[in-house]
Amino acid sequence: MTKRLVIIAALAFIIALPFLLRPKKRAGGPDANAGTLVIITPHNEAIRHEFGRGFAEWYRARTGKSVVIDWRVIGGTSEIARFLEGEYVAAFELHWRRGLGRAWGTEVQAAFHNGRLPAGASAVEREARAAFLASDVSCGIDVFFGGGTYDFERQARAGRIVDSGMLRAHPEWFREDVIPRAFAGEEYWDGEGRWIGTVLSSYGIVANLDALARLGVPQPRQWEDLKNPRLAGEIALADPTKSGSIAKAFENVIQQQMQKRLVALRAAQPDAEAGALEARAVREGWLDGMRLMQAIGANSRYFTDSSQKPPIDVAQGNSAAGMCIDFYGRQQQEAVSRRTGSERVAFIPPRGGSVSSVDPIALLRGAPHRETAVLFIEYVLSMDGQKLWNFKPGAPGGPRQYALRRLPVRRDFYEQPEFIAWRSDPEESPYGQKEQLVYRAAWTGGLFREMAFVIRVMCLDTHPELARAWRAIIEAGMPADALAAMQDLSAVDYDAAQTRIKQALGSRNKADEIRLADELANAFRRQYLAAERLARNAD
Repeated sequence: MTKRLVIIAALAFIIALPFLLRPKKRAGGPDANAGTLVIITPHNEAIRHEFGRGFAEWYRARTGKSVVIDWRVIGGTSEIARFLEGEYVAAFELHWRRGLGRAWGTEVQAAFHNGRLPAGASAVEREARAAFLASDVSCGIDVFFGGGTYDFERQARAGRIVDSGMLRAHPEWFREDVIPRAFAGEEYWDGEGRWIGTVLSSYGIVANLDALARLGVPQPRQWEDLKNPRLAGEIALADPTKSGSIAKAFENVIQQQMQKRLVALRAAQPDAEAGALEARAVREGWLDGMRLMQAIGANSRYFTDSSQKPPIDVAQGNSAAGMCIDFYGRQQQEAVSRRTGSERVAFIPPRGGSVSSVDPIALLRGAPHRETAVLFIEYVLSMDGQKLWNFKPGAPGGPRQYALRRLPVRRDFYEQPEFIAWRSDPEESPYGQKEQLVYRAAWTGGLFREMAFVIRVMCLDTHPELARAWRAIIEAGMPADALAAMQDLSAVDYDAAQTRIKQALGSRNKADEIRLADELANAFRRQYLAAERLARNAD
């Protein structure tokens, strides 16, 4: 018995030792009155570091208190969207069962976050939706910071993000000369105040100039340059179903092809009816854009889950070029230049091939630290927060350690002459571009998810077969019949995306999407094998 007591005492001492040795907090020390803020974000460590530090200092000056930010980083915007959906389903189920004493079922689960309930929705579906919008159920997170407008619009329709009150608190910020409602077809803030753009994002090509010289390839200037056969196996890409930013880049490729087709058709048929020409241009441009994406995908070395990986690999020489969001490309360009003195890495915005969209910020429903969350949103949109995006490290009011190399959303930022000396990119003027791609939401905005799905089954799921067919076609001198076989996209044309594909992706039964993906991938594999055979047998 004594031996057993000694063992128990020893174990208790071992468990207690870390707590006994832990430094004691001093009363009134820096963490004694610290507030907490929980933020979910796809932003990288540099952005998290600078905004965490900047807000802590701003918050202390404003309130006299300290704040600790709990950053939740689980992946890209698409992963965050799936996570939030799951958390709110669990939270609302608990509220529905225990708080309202109602029976839970698939009908309630499907309806409560459906912002587009049909007119014939049942009484329980309407009740579930109304109960969710009237509730303060929480996922335990305060702020959603960063990503693309597509995912924020989906969160707004679902009711998972709510009005932060910023439009009413600072009406002077939401004017054409500060943060315009929209620019070049892109919305910059939600009319109900549920999400607000904080920083601009454009898309382009990151290139390793040494690798291009080795391959005998000139520096790319347009998206079309990435289909150069000499770049086979040299392009770094990200999965558009995992990364909202890269999906937006791919949408830019398709939108530009649609607009090019419209210009050509108007020139060829000046007397044709405008609506009919536009409808034709959209359908033909969709196929042109998808074929371009197929060729770029055929040249790809890989499709990664992380949009941060391609520019890193290009900088290291593992790939010759890649597609990325602007600031990832600029950061790698600067890092290589600062570290080695070399200018071998370049970020190239394609002429007329990229929009300037926004990365929004939003307050989540049931935010446990609402007051602090609203202050964080205010800070990010204030000129104090905007300076962090593009000031040089060490500049007054700028970042301390990292040059973020991003373009602030506030138009008045670019009109301050005293800022020019402190800016990382003083030559950039996003509101004054001469060659600006104008986004037409009616063309592809409702097919964003369908577009990413098509590219996945066409290029990712079938990449080995696609790459082999493409190499065989290149080696055979680009025979027309083999190329036509590879580029037959009739199964995923614009009308198919609007009907069959949209229906499968929107089905309540997720097996419908899986079955369609499997069917289309198998069809593309057969198609690519046939194209490879035609190329091998070409004279």
